[in-house]
Amino acid sequence: MAADNEHGPHSALRRKLLMGLAGIPAMAMLPRSAFAAAPPTSAVNTTGLAVTDTEVTVGILHSATGTMAISETGSIQAEKLAIAQINEMGGVLGRKIKIIQEDGASDWPTFAEKAKKLLVNDHCAAVMGCWTSASRKAALPVFEQYNGLLYYPTFYEGLEQSKNVIYTGQEATQQILESLNWVTKEKGAKTFFFIGSDYIWPRTSNKIARKHIENVLKTKVVGEEYFPLGHTQFNSVINKIKLTKPDVIFTDVVGGSNVAFYKQLKAAGIDLSKQTLLTISVTEDEIDGIGGDNIAGAYSCMKYFQSLKNANNEKFVAAFHKMWGEKTVIGDVTQAAYLGPFLWKMACEKAGSFDVDKVSAASPDIEFKEAPEGYVKIHPNHHLWSKTRVAKALPSGQFEIVYESPALIEPNPFPKGYQ
Repeated sequence: MAADNEHGPHSALRRKLLMGLAGIPAMAMLPRSAFAAAPPTSAVNTTGLAVTDTEVTVGILHSATGTMAISETGSIQAEKLAIAQINEMGGVLGRKIKIIQEDGASDWPTFAEKAKKLLVNDHCAAVMGCWTSASRKAALPVFEQYNGLLYYPTFYEGLEQSKNVIYTGQEATQQILESLNWVTKEKGAKTFFFIGSDYIWPRTSNKIARKHIENVLKTKVVGEEYFPLGHTQFNSVINKIKLTKPDVIFTDVVGGSNVAFYKQLKAAGIDLSKQTLLTISVTEDEIDGIGGDNIAGAYSCMKYFQSLKNANNEKFVAAFHKMWGEKTVIGDVTQAAYLGPFLWKMACEKAGSFDVDKVSAASPDIEFKEAPEGYVKIHPNHHLWSKTRVAKALPSGQFEIVYESPALIEPNPFPKGYQ
């Protein structure tokens, strides 16, 4: 597909803003602190990172082009907002953050190549990046080989843990299992049809979902189909859905393919106010391209929605719109990407160092009380405690939250019986 043509009505402005802050000031969400004199560079940087007496360099590595740009644009914007706010507050250990941005271009080997550049050539103290599990899996060996630190923002399948990664999105037990429990209870669902993009995250997620459906919920999967990234022809699988009549269409189609999928679903006469559809991959970012009318009535399970009502989120949304435009939407991964720079700042300050081993060791139990989603805390397994929410898509392109877990859910990336 021609991804540049299917990023929604506001994409042109968003792409223009991606590669720089354009001089727009950001108002800090957090209280301004009184910063002491910066500690000497020799004390906070013993491993040859790009740290001077006044600056520390971090990388941003996402797809600004290709089929995944529809999803990853928001992550770039959120990370730049967070970094601007941190710099406005005085920086990290008395040093302003300098950004080096690279484009993964929706190509997994490119992510590995750019990750190596950011670590080996640019000596970045941390990297905010990746989106798909395929891009993360491609880059992970590079981060482990060269001892880099990656802040990864996307909900994903779990089954991974690394001292070189902080996972700021949810893993499967927090998203997939919670969403299936909800739809089974609320909708009385007994049959499910899986549709996913053809790579590691959807396939592994659906493997976990199938085990939960069959072994725990004692219900049934009646169909399972996968399509290449960027695929735009879904009429065949839509006909299968009409024939099997599942209680729930369970989807983890990603990126620009969602635009074609939901438009064709509506054109085929499938009314999402009557046919339950549960997605674990569509946020406000994708709806910006899909169009609210084409997905209204579908349910999405995420930990964050732009419509979330709390003081932290109101400040975040206002600051985001001030920097990137009032019509720009904010999705789950965008918010999770925003957390990365702040969690890194807090870990550096707790460690009193930029050294990756020290920052990694200092990360467990760090709390971010000002997170837009509410409150998060880093678990010793480098994932976040967080709440899970289910929301219904509205014609406006926003979501109405219909369920919120009563408490924070402990991350469990290696759930027994699901591997």
